[in-house]
Amino acid sequence: MRKHWIDNLRWVTVLLVLLYHVIYFYNNKGVFGGIGGFGDGPQYQDVVMYILYPWFMPLLFLLAGIGSRYALENHSAKEWFRARTRKLLVPGTIGLFVFHWMVGYFNTAVAERAGMLDGVPAVGKYIIMAISGIGPLWFIQDLWLFSLLLLLVRKVDPKHRFHEWCGRLNIFWIILMGVLFWAGEQLLIQNPRPESPDGLYNLYKPLFYLIPFLMGYFVFSHDDVQEKLGKAWVPLIACAAVAGIVLVATTFGQDNTSPQYLGSPLNCIYGWLMCLAMMGWFKARFDRTGAFAGYMTRSSYGIYIVHYLVIASLGYIMKTYTQLPPFAMYLILAVAVFTLSPLIYELLRRIPFVRWCVFGEKR
Repeated sequence: MRKHWIDNLRWVTVLLVLLYHVIYFYNNKGVFGGIGGFGDGPQYQDVVMYILYPWFMPLLFLLAGIGSRYALENHSAKEWFRARTRKLLVPGTIGLFVFHWMVGYFNTAVAERAGMLDGVPAVGKYIIMAISGIGPLWFIQDLWLFSLLLLLVRKVDPKHRFHEWCGRLNIFWIILMGVLFWAGEQLLIQNPRPESPDGLYNLYKPLFYLIPFLMGYFVFSHDDVQEKLGKAWVPLIACAAVAGIVLVATTFGQDNTSPQYLGSPLNCIYGWLMCLAMMGWFKARFDRTGAFAGYMTRSSYGIYIVHYLVIASLGYIMKTYTQLPPFAMYLILAVAVFTLSPLIYELLRRIPFVRWCVFGEKR
């Protein structure tokens, strides 16, 4: 029986990613990426980044781990990994050269205008743009790697005894697993060296994100664990809200993606409690579906894949070539990303070869 609350939580989190990127694109907190803010003064709209960033991507990896467990119960490891490769690795590699080079065009526009790409042949510029267009696709690249690692982990415990033991954890131990969340953040490179792969590693955070993925597979795929979260959703949300308010009030203005910020105990407490609270809340209140929820369940992955082109292109054009007030830019960009992204997805999924390259869909 399909668990609608997991589907609903996944697509709602994807929509929050879209909102996050609208704010992130114009942030002035020193967060890598985007095009910069509107002066050095406080941009209180950036609070959205502080609220969402500690938990929404770990939550997506948790849900991916749960989904992997369910899929492997009904498919052979070989069938599952073949499907994962088509759905994740193909869009994360071939898709760059078919679609995401357009994102890279806007990501490299500043370097182009500064003459940094002068003398680079057209083929070289195309390759640079394709690689620069990875953007949010780091998520599916990480996820493909974790899928490969999961097959190796499963061989260590072929009788699934560890998985069965994890299903007996009570709410106290589930909350205490936040220590693993904190430990994962400590694996970031604390002082990344300029012009080195350090910054790229801190963006992908493979060792950190592997932890919630495996938690999802071993712990949160159990019905009993999900029931415990569903019963505790109110205190979990209350505690998460208190932690979040304290975190934002005491750290607003800092780079909320720096290793030092992410590894702080308060950030980890808030991030972990929010992951648990959101799962508990949706388990208790949103385990149902409808026409819109069904559409979003089917389409949220594709919307995630294409949405950053809208952000990068329109956000860059408005900031560079217009004199619109900041409020208008945010409003236009938000409306555009929530309306144009589904339209782009619906268009591309109807083109056979492009559909396979960009979304990993066979038909």
